[in-house]
Amino acid sequence: MHKMVNWLLILCVSVMTAACVGTPQPAAYTVTTADPAINPGLEALGVARAMLGVAYRYGGADPGGFDCSGLVWYAFSQTGIELPRTSMEIFRSSQLVNPNEMQAGDLLFFTIAADKVSHIGIYDDHTRFIHAPSSGKGVSYASLAEAYWSKRLVAVGRVTQFVRQEKSAQSSR
Repeated sequence: MHKMVNWLLILCVSVMTAACVGTPQPAAYTVTTADPAINPGLEALGVARAMLGVAYRYGGADPGGFDCSGLVWYAFSQTGIELPRTSMEIFRSSQLVNPNEMQAGDLLFFTIAADKVSHIGIYDDHTRFIHAPSSGKGVSYASLAEAYWSKRLVAVGRVTQFVRQEKSAQSSR
């Protein structure tokens, strides 16, 4: 009986250890070994701040014009982190965090016209976030204190599991 309990204990520990490993991410989105003290979201926030006023452009992902996910993609790419390109893909790839634990550089996911994530911004501070809102408007700040945004917020995410790409590798794309 004692051997059976030991065997079951070893089996349980093995199963729990295997469960912690999880499913591997696609190669472009593997867990990084970068210093965890460095928040890539803060670096990306700095890039997004520098883009304030840049015009909205549907499908835009460079300083010539941005859509919402293009701004986020560009801001993180400038820090050496390659994210997926659409709001929904970024949402699926982000580590979700409790909205009460938001930090500068976290990603805010919104639903605008349908029951799916369709807008994204980068949280700054004091309820403010930077985004590329819509045609005719440039990259700007908005506030979660505004009813429009607060009732459309569906999730808060954090970029924690992406490989920091070499700048030279990015420029060759």
